[in-house]
Amino acid sequence: MPAQPGILAPLPPNARHLTFRWAGSDAKSALQTLAGVKVGEDVLGLGHDLLEAAGAAIPGMRPFPTFPDSMVPLPSTPAPLWIWIRDADRGDLAHRTRAWIAALRPDFELDTVVEAFVHHDNRDLGGHIDGTENPTGADAEHHALVDGDPGMTGSSFAAVQLWRHDFDALDAMTQLRRDHTIGRRQSDNVELDDAPASAHVKRTAQEDFTPEAFVLRRSMPWSGATGAGLQFVAFGRSLDAFDAQLRRMSGAEDGVVDALFDFSTPETGATFWCPPLLQGGLDLRAANH
Repeated sequence: MPAQPGILAPLPPNARHLTFRWAGSDAKSALQTLAGVKVGEDVLGLGHDLLEAAGAAIPGMRPFPTFPDSMVPLPSTPAPLWIWIRDADRGDLAHRTRAWIAALRPDFELDTVVEAFVHHDNRDLGGHIDGTENPTGADAEHHALVDGDPGMTGSSFAAVQLWRHDFDALDAMTQLRRDHTIGRRQSDNVELDDAPASAHVKRTAQEDFTPEAFVLRRSMPWSGATGAGLQFVAFGRSLDAFDAQLRRMSGAEDGVVDALFDFSTPETGATFWCPPLLQGGLDLRAANH
């Protein structure tokens, strides 16, 4: 399937998440700029506003969800363009950032940079292993990638959020409460049957939704001068599964808020369409109809 390879690839040791502002040029001209770039192992996603301005009606693409009955704030911070650059070496990430800025000028200007990394055996900075229930192999491809018409097959929809952790709140918790917040023991990653209904794994158990709500998570910890937390990324063949999970987490479904909000707060929220590839570049046939 002609997907961007970074979607299904294992997490890199280091990464950067870049968002770009649209510099105000003609939207169709901006898409032509993107059509000429070589993606490589990075992942590139187009935001709803850019696609809409270019008259590109991508089936299933929509803005970040808002729920009137949400019991917690869920920021929506749309961006025209998101690039997840991946490498083992942080110096190479810096040079690749420069290369992307040059390749996208003058249609796009760099807006934000988030430094991400793998922590120990893929643990969140809160201490628990992240992504245990991720689909793998053929299941990952099935749940993460679109299988449809030419120009859509191999594409993916991404939901991206930056979560900021309150480490003072975490430090004040007993180990039992920390384990009940996630729903797994930190020591051995075993799921806890007696965890409360608010436990994160119970709120997001993918098989407990109708229809089932499977996504491919590619989240990584982030750290910077202003704090640290989790850079959340979920890929799906549609945005439906992510919407269902976030709605339940927010308490909008049944009044039970995910205990993750006890120590972490989302500060951004955006959705992107990640086009398939054609001869190493972005296949934008679906966007040019």
